[in-house]
Amino acid sequence: MSGHQHDEGHTVAGWTGCAVAVAGSTVAGVGMCLSSAAGLWLGLGVVALSVLVTWGLHLTGWGKPPGIRPPAERGWRVRDRGAREGHPGCVGCRLAGRGRPAEAVEAAAAGAAGAAGAAAAAVDGGAVGAGVVSAGRTTAAS
Repeated sequence: MSGHQHDEGHTVAGWTGCAVAVAGSTVAGVGMCLSSAAGLWLGLGVVALSVLVTWGLHLTGWGKPPGIRPPAERGWRVRDRGAREGHPGCVGCRLAGRGRPAEAVEAAAAGAAGAAGAAAAAVDGGAVGAGVVSAGRTTAAS
């Protein structure tokens, strides 16, 4: 699995959740063929359980953060050490009360960059034409 050149999300959480969902779909399908309401609902319950299993494994570090991982971390058995703090922009982590939305992380980074630009302008003596960094862009101060 680590021979893939793209980060396709092969993780323990992904494979386990998929296997549980396939088992639940099989049970639901057999229940439907046998006209068994109990079998159908049992299968649908197992499919719902697969979502919780995948989410739980993601939160314990066996999933992957949103986006592309570095090549060294693309193996499906590589544990994500940053899962405890939560991933920026990850809905699953936000539902668990971890991490911050991606917009908040970008705003915090832009605020830090803006503060650094303002400090540089203050050291420069506030000269006309000094650049101020705001949200990743440099604008001329007038």
